[in-house]
Amino acid sequence: MKSLILALLLIFLMAAVSLFVGVSAVSPWSILDGTADQRQVMILLASRVPRTAALVLAGSGMAIAGTILQMLARNRFVEPSTTGTVESAGLGMLVVLLFAPEMPVMAKMLVAAVFALAGTGLFLAVLRAIPLRSVLMVPLIGIMLGGMISAVTTFFAYRFDLLQSMGAWANGDFSAVLRGRYETLWVAFGLTIAAYVVADRFTVAGMGEEFSTNLGLNYRRVMAIGLFIVSTVTASVVVTAGVVPFLGLIVPNIVSMAMGDNLRKSLPWIGLCGAGLILACDIVGRTINAPFEIPVGTVLGVIGSLFFLYLLLKRQSRVA
Repeated sequence: MKSLILALLLIFLMAAVSLFVGVSAVSPWSILDGTADQRQVMILLASRVPRTAALVLAGSGMAIAGTILQMLARNRFVEPSTTGTVESAGLGMLVVLLFAPEMPVMAKMLVAAVFALAGTGLFLAVLRAIPLRSVLMVPLIGIMLGGMISAVTTFFAYRFDLLQSMGAWANGDFSAVLRGRYETLWVAFGLTIAAYVVADRFTVAGMGEEFSTNLGLNYRRVMAIGLFIVSTVTASVVVTAGVVPFLGLIVPNIVSMAMGDNLRKSLPWIGLCGAGLILACDIVGRTINAPFEIPVGTVLGVIGSLFFLYLLLKRQSRVA
């Protein structure tokens, strides 16, 4: 408990740093002593606070969604960006732009969630149709499925001259997050709390359908709950900031190496580490090439691809 409190304090410190990093100068001292001008206060309240809150909510939500998906697929190499989930959510956003562009943000998120749920369900159905699958084949199937969905999305976006609009969701970028444009992420926060409540069921479900059923667990119901949480969290993040890759791969694997697979014990750590990682990537992206900004999705893509390669090589060395 003491180490968890220290980790929470570290996240608060990183969030405080995030509030005062950026092109527009906002001094923490002037804010604290009340001498800040109206422009600084407006930037802090309308841009910096919503952005930091969105980073924390998106980071914790995607990390926990990746953990649940790994339990359901029984594979450590999967997460929403390697199973076609985020690509399906993007296809849902294209459908909204084509048929109902004036739809409210919450309704857009629900449509994207339905498409993400369908894409994830299709991925799991394909896995069930392959009786003898290797551990490394599972993410490959997900990446191929995501590529097919992304190709369909790109084709129709090109035909209807919406490529530029779809580009806004192609990479995780929190620079445009303002007050009134991130509130859907509170849905993701509520679902992460729900995931903690049913964490024990996800742990048992991760041992397989036959084992779970023998213990009296309604395996199909747990799968449905897990898919709903994963798809809705992914959709809320995609609608708000775009694709945040590999976060659900990096954090669960690191926490699992240290704490094992008991979700009741590890989920708080997964949420905190997810928030901390995305905050760190955002701070790096805003400072490494200031005053220009590198999107969070780009920084995470570099880190995540290297970590994915590390996991592959580590497994190959064990096999050898």
